[in-house]
Amino acid sequence: MEIYYNEFLISDHKERLDRHVIKGYLARSYWANRRPVDRIEKSIDNSVCFGIYKGPAQVGFARVVTDDATMYWLCDVFIDEDYRGQGLGKRLVEVITESERFRNLMGLLGTRDAHELYEQFHFMRDHDRFMRRAPR
Repeated sequence: MEIYYNEFLISDHKERLDRHVIKGYLARSYWANRRPVDRIEKSIDNSVCFGIYKGPAQVGFARVVTDDATMYWLCDVFIDEDYRGQGLGKRLVEVITESERFRNLMGLLGTRDAHELYEQFHFMRDHDRFMRRAPR
């Protein structure tokens, strides 16, 4: 799948992913800064991944772990600091949650600071850090 949003491309084609960019961002994140590089590589290999690109440069990412029958776990979502404030995170979450593949599955995620973003897409708080979205 490839969808354009203004001058940005959102794609689930793994061959487009810039793993160097992904590993660099995750190393700076609060949730994955202790995750070994080989584990990041394996997580990408075994997940459905979405990238956001401006030209050839990757500026965003999200990873989805799923059984394709009952649920998915949305994780490692980020937008490069230089590209925030343009609606990219919202559009990325919308593309994932409204896709044919995921919209009828229960969605789960964990966040410390982005509850308001995910609530816009019908995720509900489940304790302090976890969120859940009912299937449609």
